[in-house]
Amino acid sequence: MSPLSRWLPFLAWPRPTWPLMRGELAAGLTVGMVIVPQSVAYATLAGMPLETGIYASFLPALVALIWSASPRLSVGPTALSSILVGASLTGLADPAGGQWVALAVWLALLSGVMQLILGIGRFGWIVNLVSSPVLMGFTQAATVLIILSQVPALIGSDLPMSRWLASPHLDWYAFAFGVVSLAVLVAGKRWLPRVPMMMLVLAGAAILSKLTGFHANGGPVVGNLPTGLPSLYLPGLIDLQTLGVLIVPAMVIALVSFLEVASSAKVENQQKHQGWNENQDLIAQGLAKISSGLIGSFPTSSSFSRSALNLYAGAQTGWAALVTVVLVLLVMLWFTPLLFHVPLAVLAAVVIAAVSSLIKPRAFVQVWKVSRVEAATALVTVAVTLVTAPRIYWGVAAGVLMGLAHFLYQRLHPRIIEAGLHPDGSLRDRHLWQLPPLAPDTYALRMDAELDFAAASTLERNITEHLARNAHVRRVCLFAQPINRIDATGVEVFGQMRRNLQGQGIELYISGIKLPVESALQRAGELPQNGQAWPLLHLYRTDAETLSVLAATPAST
Repeated sequence: MSPLSRWLPFLAWPRPTWPLMRGELAAGLTVGMVIVPQSVAYATLAGMPLETGIYASFLPALVALIWSASPRLSVGPTALSSILVGASLTGLADPAGGQWVALAVWLALLSGVMQLILGIGRFGWIVNLVSSPVLMGFTQAATVLIILSQVPALIGSDLPMSRWLASPHLDWYAFAFGVVSLAVLVAGKRWLPRVPMMMLVLAGAAILSKLTGFHANGGPVVGNLPTGLPSLYLPGLIDLQTLGVLIVPAMVIALVSFLEVASSAKVENQQKHQGWNENQDLIAQGLAKISSGLIGSFPTSSSFSRSALNLYAGAQTGWAALVTVVLVLLVMLWFTPLLFHVPLAVLAAVVIAAVSSLIKPRAFVQVWKVSRVEAATALVTVAVTLVTAPRIYWGVAAGVLMGLAHFLYQRLHPRIIEAGLHPDGSLRDRHLWQLPPLAPDTYALRMDAELDFAAASTLERNITEHLARNAHVRRVCLFAQPINRIDATGVEVFGQMRRNLQGQGIELYISGIKLPVESALQRAGELPQNGQAWPLLHLYRTDAETLSVLAATPAST
């Protein structure tokens, strides 16, 4: 790959041929039939003017396609990013108003710049800060909130859920449109997955709405959408206080949207048997968000469901995504008037049908089987997300903090076992497997962690406490194979431990120490070099050699 292709991956696409493009056209049209109704529906979720959803499916998708290392991803509005926008701006402005749009644009610009800087700085590893249980918990809680937010529109009300519950009423015509559309969409997803059911439902609902005079009788419909290309949008400057309010939501949008990208990109790259270039995709997603803001739209992301549909439909390259972009362009230029009579209840049904599959209660059971701590983290994420609504980004923050706290606890409490020889020849936990000591008057241990500032003191304390309880021990054997890194604190603690043992006349055996760790200790003068022999210190390369020496050599007295 040429250096230019690394920055502009589309240059490495295969040249279009009819056999290739036949499949790409089919896949692109399939996704295009889904992305148009979803984009309009997700704009309502973000509280944005409906046309901005279509805008977000055009230029940002094209920009991401040019710079992305995963060109088969479907970039545009997604449920999670849209609900984060709507939740973040609640109370700051009126939905779909000029101030709301300006703040949504700032969210797109801020989150886009963050992703762009992270990608250029090669910080793609930051996606690992959010564990799978945290994302799963947040996604399911957000899905519940999304569905609840769409219930009023589904039944023909323009009131939020809380106010509708205070004085419930039904628009039976809108209710019929919404419920029937939802039933058809759910049934189509299950039994006719290859049929563009969303587009068919929108078309059928629009025709039926016009024929029955739904709009003329006061029924809420999409209404007039502007045709043509979006124009350049430059939001006004915001004060520092407003910027401070937007920073945390922008960070969460950047992180959550990149997790959405990761879930899709990993599937795509596994299918192609190649590694994932997360930094290049960060750059692409950042530029897509910035371009979305500059046309007056909201933050975009990569849709897992649409990306999976693209792969399922047979997409092989980015040409399929380009076909989708062209289809969205045609809709913007000529076909938005066709959406006029679509009832808003049908858009609510589209949102609910699209996100309903994200609710998976069994996922909590699976996590519980693996780790109760991680299951608790997922449940706390769910609870905080629901309780703090509409500021749902605190759910992600709480989950990330709990995950990092658990990670830090594990680092500060490394697994240290007293080793015994299992009948199968392996070294295992002597107490767990009820094994005899490796040798008389010997304390043999293994630490499954790095010898760094977090774990070193635990190792020293473990040895000290064992010797205090067992005064007869004259040999300490450290099986060091799992220790693959050491830092300055580890070197200092190791030196103190070695000198303390030497002062007590206790021999120290070290088995299987790795070269990077050994070299660091030698440079610090804590291990001999060039084959030198130090009193009461024995180094062996393999565990087998160490075991034979311990068995054959009595402890010194």
